[in-house]
Amino acid sequence: MTKKIGTLGGLSCLSLALLASCSESTSPEASFYDDPNIGSLSSGIENPESSSATAGVGNEVYPGNETIASSSDALQVPESNASILSSSTTAPNSSASIVPNSNASIVPQSSTAAPASSSNGQTIPSLNSSSSIAVTPENPQSSSSAISQQIDQNTGDRPVITYAASGATVANGGNCVTATGGTVKITCGGEYDFSGSYSGNDAQILVASPKTDTTVYLNMKGLTLTNTADAPIYIQKANKAFVVAKNGTTNTFSDASTRTTTHSYTNDAGQTKVDTTGACIYAKDDLTIKGEGTLIVKGNYNNGIHSSNDLRVKNGIITVTAKNNGLKGKESVEISGGTLNITTTGGDGIKSDADDATDLAAGKGSIEITGGEITINSKYDGITANNAVTIMNGESKTPTIKITAGGGQTCLGQSTGGGNGGRGGFGGPGGGGMMGGGNSCSPDSSTKGIKSDSSITISGGIIEINSRDDGIHSSGKVTLTGGTITIATDDDGVHAEKALYVKDNANVSVTMAYEGMESPDMNFEGGITSVITTDDGWNAAGGTTTTTGNNGGNTGRGGPGGFGGGGFGGPGGGSTGNLKVTGGYHYIYVGTGDTDGIDSNGGIEISGGVIIVECRMNGGMGGMVDSDGTTNISGNAKLLGFGTNNSEEGKQYSVNFTTSNYYGTSEIAFKPSFSGSKMVSSVGQPGVVNSVSGMNKTCFGNSTERCVYTK
Repeated sequence: MTKKIGTLGGLSCLSLALLASCSESTSPEASFYDDPNIGSLSSGIENPESSSATAGVGNEVYPGNETIASSSDALQVPESNASILSSSTTAPNSSASIVPNSNASIVPQSSTAAPASSSNGQTIPSLNSSSSIAVTPENPQSSSSAISQQIDQNTGDRPVITYAASGATVANGGNCVTATGGTVKITCGGEYDFSGSYSGNDAQILVASPKTDTTVYLNMKGLTLTNTADAPIYIQKANKAFVVAKNGTTNTFSDASTRTTTHSYTNDAGQTKVDTTGACIYAKDDLTIKGEGTLIVKGNYNNGIHSSNDLRVKNGIITVTAKNNGLKGKESVEISGGTLNITTTGGDGIKSDADDATDLAAGKGSIEITGGEITINSKYDGITANNAVTIMNGESKTPTIKITAGGGQTCLGQSTGGGNGGRGGFGGPGGGGMMGGGNSCSPDSSTKGIKSDSSITISGGIIEINSRDDGIHSSGKVTLTGGTITIATDDDGVHAEKALYVKDNANVSVTMAYEGMESPDMNFEGGITSVITTDDGWNAAGGTTTTTGNNGGNTGRGGPGGFGGGGFGGPGGGSTGNLKVTGGYHYIYVGTGDTDGIDSNGGIEISGGVIIVECRMNGGMGGMVDSDGTTNISGNAKLLGFGTNNSEEGKQYSVNFTTSNYYGTSEIAFKPSFSGSKMVSSVGQPGVVNSVSGMNKTCFGNSTERCVYTK
């Protein structure tokens, strides 16, 4: 968007220059500039909407190429994108010419023009032609030597703001930009170019444009702005605001580590607001970050980039460090592209936290990612929303997300003896094993990879999560239908408090977890999954029941470092769950101790799919398959279990197995990672399979050896 600037030098022309103002234009597309260095106008009016202009005096309307004279009658000018011009400076009480895409002129004969109205009903203030008037953002009728008018979509030069050691200077600023030291205030829609470097307690770009005006574009062309008392960018009000990092430029913004400044202003509803900026780039209205350049944001006080409404990231190279949250869009966050590197020392990586019930019902408080290369290193949650989190492939885009939350997975998987040997880090035959049984050691604070209070839906992308707390956690439903997801955590890999669905082309690999996947309602309809855990692999638990099963409800674990607190839950207080498998390829490995491969506090229904379970349980009850309800495993499912102890459920066989051979039947074969003597099979008596030639190979996770062969 470009701007064209025109200036009236004559006083009689001032009544016509106020056909619109910076804060209230005659149409939502209009805004105005003033250049005091220009004493007269020298170009004709441009009106792309029509080939002629009309002006009315009183009740009479005159076409173009007419001369109109009046003493004080109201002036009406139809809406258009016209510029008002004068060929010479006009002395007070003299006539002035206006050329609205024609040769028409208006010649007032008195020193005062009566209030006029535009064609959309707005009133034009009266002007006394014996004094000079200039429109400023603070006072649309303040006194000055000249007045100008800028119409959006004109083709002239846009405002250019340059920062230096002494502060900001403005070229082509018009009446929409004022600069006071290092503070630049913008009060109109349009495009504004910024460059230079400045540091100080007044280093701020403040946007206060009415929402009825057009979008504000802040074009960053190599700007370093450090505010030692406040935020360097403050979008106080705007229809929409864009921060654009121009191609080939690096732009750096830093805010103060404390806040003593408050801002008082009147919003478009006439309400007085008092505000304190809560981020380095802080917007009260919709904010979009874009551009092909580099944007570096240092949030020393609170958040890095914050919008109280919707926050969107389109593209660009964006680095954010923040004391609290990296990116926060209270009502929503949408990321469709860009390279984002987010580091927080005391908050979440990306956050949306609308909490009003009406807003939540309307879908606010949500995060959607459809593109971009995103790296998050967060003190607490990586991505968190009070409503839905959606990750999917955009148009010709695949998002790549790497999250390290709470320092990452650190305390699980320690070998208890022998050594970590064998393939893929698995314990060698007869050795101490990859890991012993253990309890969750996640911290008190929420340090989850991806968290939602409503739902999480992942249908695309490449996602890598390394978290102290759950990798993926929803207080509602989790649906995984696509994408490649890798999770390492000290707690649950995937946890849904209401329901979990894995289907279609989802590829999920939990490389280390306390429990691999947990939900009271678990549904595996397709996809490829792999979990490696110190406790249960799959745990269908968490639902409410009035009776107690065999384990008394095993989801009542307590605080960090152990079961503590509620422990396993006592008689009369358990949980329930149901697990169903109808398709997909699934691998489950659980460590030593009282561990279960597939565990349900309710029933288990396996009617399809391929499942490999490796369970190193050496005590307690359960084993490869454990159910507190009814277990049905049909012949359509291909289930092979390898264990060191008996399994409570499934048809069990005494088969000695080692890591040297494939075991199974002619329909399914797998080479185990440890030696044992118990197997569960849904496809008949298992034994050594001498050849897997001609069988279909499906590998789990990123392993090229941990693979199942099927027909």
